[in-house]
Amino acid sequence: MSADNLTNQSTASAAEDATYLKVTWRLIPLLLICYIIAYLDRVNVGFAKLQMAGELGFSDAVYGLGAGMFFIGYFFFEVPSNIILHRVGARAWIARIMVTWGVISGGMMFIQTETQFYVMRFLLGIAEAGFFPGIILYLTYWFPGSRRTKVIAMFMTAIAISNVIGAPVSGAIMQYMQGMGGLRGWEWLFLLEGIPSVIVGLLVFVFLPDGPRHAEWLDEREKNFIVQQV
Repeated sequence: MSADNLTNQSTASAAEDATYLKVTWRLIPLLLICYIIAYLDRVNVGFAKLQMAGELGFSDAVYGLGAGMFFIGYFFFEVPSNIILHRVGARAWIARIMVTWGVISGGMMFIQTETQFYVMRFLLGIAEAGFFPGIILYLTYWFPGSRRTKVIAMFMTAIAISNVIGAPVSGAIMQYMQGMGGLRGWEWLFLLEGIPSVIVGLLVFVFLPDGPRHAEWLDEREKNFIVQQV
């Protein structure tokens, strides 16, 4: 192989790496924040139990069933959600998911009965069902298989981050917000951890492109290259 060919290959490889680095820095931080918030809203019911179950008179069986209702809704609506995402576009659908689950998560503060608990957890599962598989589908629009594993691993670090910050933040809310404004600590927990989902959902609608062709921060050469690779 000639020196010119080696130089051209090296230049092309550097350009390819630069393009995917740009895409990674544009997409992954926002998606990472989305998943951190999503995971907090999913598991905060476990922290709320410290106060909620006793104050509402829920037995462990009732609370366990209610917490598990989330996964029933999640299971049945996971695939349909991805189908809709592919049809209407990732930006609008992921934003819809986040705003919906933020509203439902915040609405958990109004629960007073077992039935309400079951229904709200089921609805939260429906609302969030398409998020994780939707993001995985979305990443296939941008990254070829050879690069996708690393990007997904970066995205999945959100779980570890959520575990690190979830307990102290949730515990602090329930401890220091107890009784403030006439609300109980667990009510503040659902409210304050639901609001970020709505805010970030709106940011997703504004800043997340549906795919490479809609990314204003890519030039035509970069757009064409990414589309050809995937």
